[in-house]
Amino acid sequence: MHSIVEKPKELVLLNEDGSPIKADDHDKRFFEAAWMHKYKGKYYFSYSTGDTHYLAYAIGDNALGPFTYAGRILEPVLGWTTHHSIVEFESRWWLFHHDCSLSGGKNHLRSVKTKELFYDEHGKIKLVEQ
Repeated sequence: MHSIVEKPKELVLLNEDGSPIKADDHDKRFFEAAWMHKYKGKYYFSYSTGDTHYLAYAIGDNALGPFTYAGRILEPVLGWTTHHSIVEFESRWWLFHHDCSLSGGKNHLRSVKTKELFYDEHGKIKLVEQ
């Protein structure tokens, strides 16, 4: 990609019933740390929920959305933030994130973690074990 040919658009996250996820739904709402990847023709928008510390994701048919909430990838880790990336390498999918386990919980001393990511037969991401 060399340039953006369109003006920025608002990303829409929907509940399973098609209604927009509200800002006060702290278990599902987008807060920060956006990441997108494509798996079997679908776009996966993953993000941190903020103060609930979940790593959640939503699935869409288009990179511009809308995206429907599909669940959690990772439960809260030791440390305040849940920033991440998801990449495919040699036909396997990997989750990279950070936590504070090696520093004994010191939030400013984070360590990178990696775990293999798996999808079920419906394309849902299986919850990653800590």
